[in-house]
Amino acid sequence: MKRLLVIMLCSQVLFLSCIESKSTREIKPINWEEREISMTKTDSFNLGQSYLSVYSEIYSITEHRTINLTATVSLRNISPTKDIYLLNASYYNTSGELLRTYFNKPVALKPLETLEIIIDENNKHGGSGANFVFDWAVEDENDPEPHFEAVMISTSGQQGISFLTQGVKL
Repeated sequence: MKRLLVIMLCSQVLFLSCIESKSTREIKPINWEEREISMTKTDSFNLGQSYLSVYSEIYSITEHRTINLTATVSLRNISPTKDIYLLNASYYNTSGELLRTYFNKPVALKPLETLEIIIDENNKHGGSGANFVFDWAVEDENDPEPHFEAVMISTSGQQGISFLTQGVKL
């Protein structure tokens, strides 16, 4: 009897672990036009540009097999007191071709605010060598520069892969 109870309990746990969770929240894409601001006298700001590598797929075992990845691209204002301004976010594929410009009018990030761009796992257009180039501005040369990073992740069955890339100033 105990053996039957243990088998039933184990099979129920196994069954419940296979049920897909419905608790994931729907990710609402950013409406960049709503975030646009008007900047006058941009020549009085300190301008910069940053590069970020992003992988929408990576190779596995051989160059003929790839794994698709979801990328979360974080655009972070690391200043606790000052706004920063993102002027442009351009996404390029492995061949260096422009795939998309997310915005090309100034967008303000409040102190310690983070905005995210999500590259869906099914979107393989970027390839294994995708890139972002960000144009940005800060008011004073001593103000912290924005920080850009991407987290790539994929899960299949019991296997998972994830890694991080960080932006560099150009």
